[in-house]
Amino acid sequence: MIGLISATAAGASARDRLATAWPDRTRVYDGPVREAIERAFAECDQLVCFLATGATVRLLAPLLADKSTDPGVVCVDEAGRYAVSLLGGHAGGANSLATEVGSTLSATPVITTATDATGIPGLDTLGLPFEGAMATVTRAMLDGAPVTLRADAVWPLPPLPPNVTAGGAGGVPAPPTRPGGDDPTEPTAHAPLGVPTPSTPAGTVRPGATLLVSDRVVPLGPADVVLRPPSLVVGVGASRGVGVDEVYGLVVDVLRDAGLSALSVGELATVDAKADEPGIVGAAAELGVPVRTYPADVLASVDVPSPSDAPLAAVGTPSVAEAAALAAAGRGGELLVPKRKSSPQGRPAMATCAVVRRATRGRLAVVGLGPGARDLVTPRAVAELRRASVLVGLDQYVDQIRDLLRPGTRVIESGLGREEERARTAVAEARAGHAVALIGSGDAGVYAMASPALAEAADDIEVVGVPGVTAALAAAAILGAPLGHDHVSISLSDLHTPWEVIERRVRAAAEADIVVTFYNPRSRGRDWQLPKALALLAEHRTGTTPVGVVRNASRPDGTSHLTTLARIDPTTVDMMTVVTVGNTATREIAGRMVTPRGYRWQSEGAR
Repeated sequence: MIGLISATAAGASARDRLATAWPDRTRVYDGPVREAIERAFAECDQLVCFLATGATVRLLAPLLADKSTDPGVVCVDEAGRYAVSLLGGHAGGANSLATEVGSTLSATPVITTATDATGIPGLDTLGLPFEGAMATVTRAMLDGAPVTLRADAVWPLPPLPPNVTAGGAGGVPAPPTRPGGDDPTEPTAHAPLGVPTPSTPAGTVRPGATLLVSDRVVPLGPADVVLRPPSLVVGVGASRGVGVDEVYGLVVDVLRDAGLSALSVGELATVDAKADEPGIVGAAAELGVPVRTYPADVLASVDVPSPSDAPLAAVGTPSVAEAAALAAAGRGGELLVPKRKSSPQGRPAMATCAVVRRATRGRLAVVGLGPGARDLVTPRAVAELRRASVLVGLDQYVDQIRDLLRPGTRVIESGLGREEERARTAVAEARAGHAVALIGSGDAGVYAMASPALAEAADDIEVVGVPGVTAALAAAAILGAPLGHDHVSISLSDLHTPWEVIERRVRAAAEADIVVTFYNPRSRGRDWQLPKALALLAEHRTGTTPVGVVRNASRPDGTSHLTTLARIDPTTVDMMTVVTVGNTATREIAGRMVTPRGYRWQSEGAR
């Protein structure tokens, strides 16, 4: 909940605008300002104070406890010109809130956090738990000092600045462990090949700063920080009535003995029959992770090293802990710890668990950039561009948004006609574990890159679609309201689709009296398709049917004109143009192309 506090009529006016825009997210605190801030500070996750920054600082000062728990605070001046991220920029989400408030109130967000100001991703904003000297490593990144990156595997992180470089083989050295009383000098079984076991004891200072990405317990020096990816799945089996302490204690002990961090546990997994088992649900709550369950027949089909008759008799599968962990981890999961029983004193064990490391899962965002105007690039698209460590796209589209990329983004660009190559490259980079953005104009799912990319992508990567404003919509907004009723988009390019198929679709749209927007209408090598398509429409529509012709919709050099089906000159059309042909109800009204929302509504409105 976001608490809203104001002191004057002007501040209350801006406050009420925000409350109206966000009715389910905000709560207005009335009364004396000091008391209102104290109540909101105690009750809300975030605050927006419509006060002077100095007054806000003085009122907040006695309330501050710790930046990890204090709410984020945004301060808005009474004129509503600026939204200042005042407190809890990262941990409290004030930087993001300032941007949202600015967008809603048409105010300028003011963010002074060093990482945000310089375009470097804040390590504490990545959504990953961390341990160690976060401030020290972040300062080294900002200062351009050497920072060594060591990771067990590639994870989809945002781009890091050039002074962060992979060290050695790129792996995280394994600490000494004593699973089962083994020799403490032996490396763990999970050390990457070619990475030596360190002789450096815990706490020893290493030269420079180190950023580690690992699910293993590692010795940290005063200039080291470790990010904990959600790479571990813990499978749990239990007898009915098992206690939370027994399940939680078993999981903690198993992870500790294996040299694994509980902060990297992404979920607990078990059989459907145990979905409401209080001991399992409670242990998951202690770990702060969800519980995922599977039907017994699904688990029974998973090949495991330690099947047992007891769970088969109890819940219908020979394995719960191992099978559930392997099922949840998905393709490429590695069983790190086979089934292990709890060891309560004086009674039989009631819980088992197993640990599986899931394969790294890259992320592919397919991003629509809109029709070309910068203000039609959505905030979500911008966020995905800044999140990606690898950008793949057509060279001319890359040039449009290059300034939005974070420093260190790796750009893979190519020219026209290499769409399938770009799709394969983007998917391959995501499979390698990277955070990838594949860009297209308009909406990437409309005659653009989403289709070839998703045809290549399997379920081993995460895929996110970011919608964009299409050329048809941008052109329609310029023309007026030509898409007010049923409409269809048809590409006239026969490079990938036989003309016979295209012609059949145009005939169907003509017979159905549907508004048509033609993409790719005419090029130097394809000059007859548009006249042919218009002739097909003319068989079912009069020559006075309005036709809108828009070139470079939304761009500074864009042009548009309204004509008719009988008068359109196809030679004025090129590949940067979309042509919208109305239906039999479309009219030109005050120089605008308008298709009535419905015939019945039109006739009722006329009365």
